[in-house]
Amino acid sequence: MEQINGSVQMECALLYTFLEASSDCKFREQLHSLQSQGIVPFLKDSCYYDDEVELQTDGNRSGHLQNGELVFDPEVNEVVQTIAAQLAEIGDRFDKEINARVVNDLMQHFLNKNLSGEEIIRHMSEAVEGLARAIPLDMEQEKGMLVLAMVLTKKIANTMPSLLPRVFNTTVNYIRQQLHNYVVRMLDN
Repeated sequence: MEQINGSVQMECALLYTFLEASSDCKFREQLHSLQSQGIVPFLKDSCYYDDEVELQTDGNRSGHLQNGELVFDPEVNEVVQTIAAQLAEIGDRFDKEINARVVNDLMQHFLNKNLSGEEIIRHMSEAVEGLARAIPLDMEQEKGMLVLAMVLTKKIANTMPSLLPRVFNTTVNYIRQQLHNYVVRMLDN
């Protein structure tokens, strides 16, 4: 696994918290084991933060690096949890709209060990774009695509929990590559 940097951590925290907040999540044990596998080492109860974060002179807590990992302050943690919960509600509505064939086709790509990470991201991107065209999105297209990618992750992991680490990493990389600026804007607002 490549070193997780601060940019990826926001996407990772958002996806992890989305999956935790989603209904019909049949892989909670595997989701929580992502922490022990080092895939989401900085998360604790959705987002990891240290109670001893240094106070700024203005009274705010700062985010800082601890053991080379970004530590989120409580305000960031709360924002990520709130947004992830809202996205999970939307995802629960989209869940019924997603054709099982799309999920199964994408799952076959994840099962193919010969495909590179970039090839799988391309397949995920194609699946998300196809769903975005097929499902009426009554929201910003970027938000819809973000939710669809996260719902696909949940549906694949529900079908085959052993794929969770690979699907989780791929989805984080997809979000980072395709939707990073949108995620930053959403968390800043």
